[in-house]
Amino acid sequence: MATSSDVIEIDNLRLRCIIGFSPHERKDKQDVVVSLRIRTDMHLAGETDNPDDTFNYRTVTKAIISHVEASTYNLVEKLAAEIARIAVVVHNAEWVQVRVHKPGALRFADSVGVVIERTRDDFQ
Repeated sequence: MATSSDVIEIDNLRLRCIIGFSPHERKDKQDVVVSLRIRTDMHLAGETDNPDDTFNYRTVTKAIISHVEASTYNLVEKLAAEIARIAVVVHNAEWVQVRVHKPGALRFADSVGVVIERTRDDFQ
């Protein structure tokens, strides 16, 4: 199968989880903002107009929301890697870019975050 350049974009999922390693960050859930770029082949779906022929972004999004809302991590890097694993390993995306931001994490910044990219090869 050739690699596709088709990308599904999911922007600014506003979720809450325990994230951080400082004692004050471990007490209560904090806001995190997650955005995804998921590479998948949409050629067949574009021809057939059949939902069965496309990547189900609702299913992957529900899985990510459920995971994040129940999660506890020290680092946004680990949270981003686990979100990527869900998209690639569990939901069979070819490639994913995951952006995770913590609003208000730095005093003079709107947010601080990471952007990672993963493919199937990263999870072998």
